Amino acid sequence: MSKKRRSLLFISLIKLLILFILLFSHQACLAQSSMDRRIPKEVVKITLPKLLDFGAGTCIPCKKTAPILQELAEEYKGRVGMRAIEVYQERELTRANGIRLIPTQIFFDVKNQEVYRHIGFMDKEQIKNVFKTMGINPVRKSSTF
Repeated sequence: MSKKRRSLLFISLIKLLILFILLFSHQACLAQSSMDRRIPKEVVKITLPKLLDFGAGTCIPCKKTAPILQELAEEYKGRVGMRAIEVYQERELTRANGIRLIPTQIFFDVKNQEVYRHIGFMDKEQIKNVFKTMGINPVRKSSTF
């Protein structure tokens, strides 16, 4: 192989390597931006595990879930970030999470990675069991004597 051919081959390989690096770094940026779109901006900043409950005001199981989430928000205050998502008002967020049926609950860890997903009504004990498997315990109430 001539010297000229080898230098052309070397330059081509360098260009190919640069192309791969740019391609993969762009994909990593896209993956990060899609993760950012899955969790509301005000919730993604919270450095706690998270529970997003996707539902609608017209959905009966969703209406049954609302008071349960309020109770759990008190029991796990400072340990879990919770937010109810109205699917008809927050369509982009609903689409980004691939929500097909409501209610759907998605549990995220501290690093905003999805840990568990449940479709349908979820009672208080079921939610507490998921928190327990995630290593989250309720806030202990001090007892008075």
